[in-house]
Amino acid sequence: MLLLLTACFGASDASDTSPVAVTNPTAAVPASTNDRGTEAATCPLTLPNGAAPRDDGDAGMNHGNGRLWTAMWPHNVVIASPDYQGIDGSVEMKWPWWRGVKGTLMIEGRRLDDKAPPLHADIPGGYGEKGFQPSGIRFPTEGCWEVTGTVGNAKLTFVTLILRAARYWPMDEADA
Repeated sequence: MLLLLTACFGASDASDTSPVAVTNPTAAVPASTNDRGTEAATCPLTLPNGAAPRDDGDAGMNHGNGRLWTAMWPHNVVIASPDYQGIDGSVEMKWPWWRGVKGTLMIEGRRLDDKAPPLHADIPGGYGEKGFQPSGIRFPTEGCWEVTGTVGNAKLTFVTLILRAARYWPMDEADA
């Protein structure tokens, strides 16, 4: 997994502080996430633009457009531990949103690199018509996903890579 991320994003050198401009990054999707065999696929990841609903200083992982915002996972790659994986291969993650316009948040999404059912969003009530809105997003498969949040006529779309971390089971005494 580390090799995949290093290949996708490059190794970082803490002493190098020069800015790097990346306008359309892509990540290689491992063949195991692509049921079409060994054919390579890419994912045009959206990098966070730093836009936040209010000036909180460091908005590094935030992404928005002045009317709707979200927070991205590091490098916009979700690596779901077994606690977030369903036995059906799905991945379910909490995802925060901020609404700058009044209305109910709707979330939809589709897998870009292969066929899959659409994602399912759980958007709890009780958070008012504007401001913070938590959500749970269930991705039916790992892979490259385009996610769109909509409130009224405000819309925010981004692309993220969903990966399942390997499951592991500790050895019991019978295995030793």
